[in-house]
Order: sequence, then C-alpha cells, then structure tokens
Amino acid sequence: MHKLLDRIGRWLAFRMEAEKAHGLAIAGLKTGQLGPRQIVQDTRLSVDLAGLKFPNPVGVAAGFDKNAEVYEPLLKLGFGFSEVGTLTPRAQAGNPQPRVFRLPLDHGVINRLGFNNDGHGPAVDRLRLAPPTGIVGVNIGANKDSEDRIADYVAGIEKFADLAAYFTVNISSPNTPGLRDLQTREKLAELLDRVAEAMQRQQRPVPVFLKIAPDVTEADLDEICDEVLAKAIDGMIISNTTLSRANLARDINEAGGLSGRPLFERSTIMLAKVRQRVGPDLALVGVGGVENAATALSKIRAGADLVQLYTGMIYQGPHIAQEICAGLTRELDAGEAASIGDLRDSQLDEWAARPAPA
Repeated sequence: MHKLLDRIGRWLAFRMEAEKAHGLAIAGLKTGQLGPRQIVQDTRLSVDLAGLKFPNPVGVAAGFDKNAEVYEPLLKLGFGFSEVGTLTPRAQAGNPQPRVFRLPLDHGVINRLGFNNDGHGPAVDRLRLAPPTGIVGVNIGANKDSEDRIADYVAGIEKFADLAAYFTVNISSPNTPGLRDLQTREKLAELLDRVAEAMQRQQRPVPVFLKIAPDVTEADLDEICDEVLAKAIDGMIISNTTLSRANLARDINEAGGLSGRPLFERSTIMLAKVRQRVGPDLALVGVGGVENAATALSKIRAGADLVQLYTGMIYQGPHIAQEICAGLTRELDAGEAASIGDLRDSQLDEWAARPAPA
C-alpha cells in the first residue's frame, strides 16, 4: 500500500513548484503520518564506523532537513542516520527563486539554493529540545558574505559539539561563490587544522567528515586525500553535486549543482579513486544517484562504508530507505557475505579504472 501512496504523493508533488513541494514534504513529516511501516531490522546491515554504530548504511544527505526540523521522522522511516544542514552561523535567504529544477527524464535535480537556512541558533534549540534517538550528523558551512569563512566552520564545531553525532565540513557546494576554493591544498590545510584545533577544545570528541565535489581533477584529489590523511579527520563524503551536464536527456540552461541519477557514475568513480588513495581504514560515505538497492550496493562495492541520498527520495518516495534495506538483505541472503561490510571494495578496482563522464 505504501508504494501506491508514494506514487500518488509524487504525482501531486510534481504538480507544484519544486521548492514548495519540499516544504510540503517537511510539513508532512512533521505530522508523523508518513511512517513507520515495516522497518527492516537486520543486524547484518549494521555498520560500526568512526566510533558510531549505524543500524543500517542508508542515510539522508544534507539539504533535505536544512534546519533540523524532521530528523526524528526520517529516522522512523527506516534511515540508519540523517544529516541536518547545511547550517551557517547566521541565517541567510540563499539565492533568488526559482532555484530548484527537476529533470524527470533523467531522475535528476539542479539546485542553486545557496545554503538557505535559519542559522545555528534555531537548529541548536531544536536538537536540545528533542534529542535524536538515532544518529544525526550536522553539516556545517560558511555564510556567503563572511569575512573569514574558516571561522564559520570553527563556529559550527563549537556550537554543535555536544549535539552532533558527527560533523560534515561542507566545502563542496557550487552555489556559494568561491566556496570550492577551500578544496585547494593551502586553504584546505588551514581549514582542517583549525577544525581539528576547535574539536580538541571540546569536552566530547565528535567524528569529522569532509565533503568534496565530484569535479576535482586527479591532481587535486591527490592533494585533498593527502591532507585528510595528515590531519585529524575521520572520513570523507563523496560527493556533492556536479557542474557537469553530461549525458542529460535534454539540454538545460539552468546554473547550479546537478544531483540524482546523472551524478551516479561520476560520483561512484570518484569514490573508488578516493578509496584507493586513502586506504581501507578511513570512513567513506558514498552520495550521488542512490535510488535503489542496486545503486546503494554499487557504492558499497566501490568503497563506501555508508551511503546517503536525497534526490532518490524525490523520485522514489519517502519509504525508499526500507526498500533499499530490504534489497540489501536479499542480496546477503543470496550470497556468501556475512554482513554488508564484507561487500565493501569488491568492485573497487573496476570502478576506479572507469573514465569519468565527459
């Protein structure tokens, strides 16, 4: 029945402007009427990573629950973890609307939101008032007009250190001018040093992940991975949206980052290349084009410990996590692997050898 309801909900949502539909989804989750259904509970899907125990490897990527409003309903839908944000120290409106564009033929989305959010304060209040019952990470970013963007990331660490299960340092959005410059080696080294110093001042250690773009060159990727390994960083999230428009069903002139199915191959190739560079011990989260059990499994085989999705939920509906987990369980039933982690890296070399889409 929930598949039929999801299809009806998608039909209705696609008849309104994309950002309004997102607001409706948030409102619907707040009512608690979207779940839970039959949540898949299988210990073979659990993942121990960076000092955290994830009940399953499927999470909600940042961007959906920007202001920490619905992390608990998302967990109740069967996600193994959720990530709030991106949150900046001060509230900001983001870029002018319209700024979200669906690509139904490609199962993709282009957005140029620009870190629109209510700022640190309201999110802190919500997380304190209703402590999460599961793993909720906090994605931190910098204000567009900040004079010291690295200081904004430090402020995020300090503000959420006693609330976040983990932090994501997001330097990979294409929608804040100059933000991706923080991926250059000199800036990245300074950022990671200051983030690590801020974390050392906190009473409670919290894992820190770095989220990168899928469009960096091989040489830049070498430098990024070297810096991550040299600093006190627990993992990487690969990847954010792409500026590429390769292989779309039709030309589209909108600026912004492309997510969903068109990002899958590019982001999975980069994931494998990162795994080859950082080795087996660093935590890696695969993002980009996860929409079913097959794509989630491909990410894991290419080197991911965990996966995240957002656009997939737009096209597949709110019960996508339990459908993916059910599919992963069937895969384990049919094979010889004792746990989902045993499948990690099983197609690493194959994925890393593929050329990225033009």
